[in-house]
Amino acid sequence: MTEKTTTKMNEDPMDDLIPINIGPSHPAVHGTLPIYAKLDGEIIAEADVEIGYLHRGFEKLAEGLTYHQFIPFTDRLNYVSTFINNQGYAETVEKLLDIKVPERAQYIRVMLSEISRIMDHITCLGPNMVDTGALTIYWYLFRVREELYRLCEMVSGARMTTNYTRIGGLVRDIPDDFDSTAREILKELPGAINDTEKLIKKNRIFLDRSVGVGEISAEDAIDYGFSGPNLRACGVARDIRKDEPYSIYDELEFDIPVGNRGDYYDRTFVRMEEMNQSMRIVLQILDKMPKGPINIDDPNIILPEKQEVYDTMEGLIHHFMLFTDGIADIPKGEVYHAVEGANGELGFYIVSDGDKNPYRLHVRSPCFAYYQAFPSMIKGKILADAIVTLGSLNVVAGELDR
Repeated sequence: MTEKTTTKMNEDPMDDLIPINIGPSHPAVHGTLPIYAKLDGEIIAEADVEIGYLHRGFEKLAEGLTYHQFIPFTDRLNYVSTFINNQGYAETVEKLLDIKVPERAQYIRVMLSEISRIMDHITCLGPNMVDTGALTIYWYLFRVREELYRLCEMVSGARMTTNYTRIGGLVRDIPDDFDSTAREILKELPGAINDTEKLIKKNRIFLDRSVGVGEISAEDAIDYGFSGPNLRACGVARDIRKDEPYSIYDELEFDIPVGNRGDYYDRTFVRMEEMNQSMRIVLQILDKMPKGPINIDDPNIILPEKQEVYDTMEGLIHHFMLFTDGIADIPKGEVYHAVEGANGELGFYIVSDGDKNPYRLHVRSPCFAYYQAFPSMIKGKILADAIVTLGSLNVVAGELDR
């Protein structure tokens, strides 16, 4: 006797609709994003998604790691803009410890976060333009992105998983030639953005593929928990950097671009203008960069210099004890801190029982909200629109880890 099986969509054998799996491994999905759909011709009649497909147990792993050891795991959330992840987590722990990071470290953190925002938006726009047939734009934008990755390598030695921020400061200072290199690279960005806009802004093919596609109202977006550029594309000028300033954002001048329809077109041009604003922030920071230390002066929190670890017994013991025993005197309590990630509100909620490891850690990842809204956004639409809608939301599978 064969065992009766059921599918994800509870399929009726007599159903005329065609079941189709889009992902989790598919060239148009760009990641582990399973979508279960039923088609009536080319129209999506039903759709469902599996949010926790990429299950690494990110939040549970935190309970067995010291606060320092968990920093590399934040790189694996939105792996396109890792500096923002590092900063958000480090600032949450610093809020728990009630410590203030030196000014130079804060300037460097924000600068690298805004460079990450530019890279993230390029990674969203470039491949999604390819999905709509605009291959040329991919080369315009990715040429600059590759150059920006040089800056990541200069400060951290890595392109993506940077692991650069530390609780209380940074791994190391930026190199002497960082300023001149960053300015030279950023000179190329306005040209790439302008060339892209010229190709698509009045292009009939792009307009047909973007205007009204993947549209969501401001009310529905708020109900689903949208934030960041996807919410601003709906006309809601919500940005944590302005509304709840953290670090040095209240010392910087920048504007918040908004759309009005909340469709693929608006999400594209909101991100385009945000790249200009991020470049504006980076250049302000380079002009204002203060001198001084990059770490707090507290050996119970800050790791010793590598050379000290290699050359002295005291440094080696200090390093060993801080990693095995963790930070001393962790206060008990709960703390939540959010930063404006490239995709929206990235928040960390930590519950401490005074131990070296977090008692509980929860990540408020922006992509979680977008992916749960995705089935309602594509129902009744054609299959091709589902692909570009997903790309315009910029859902990163690393943030869906549950």
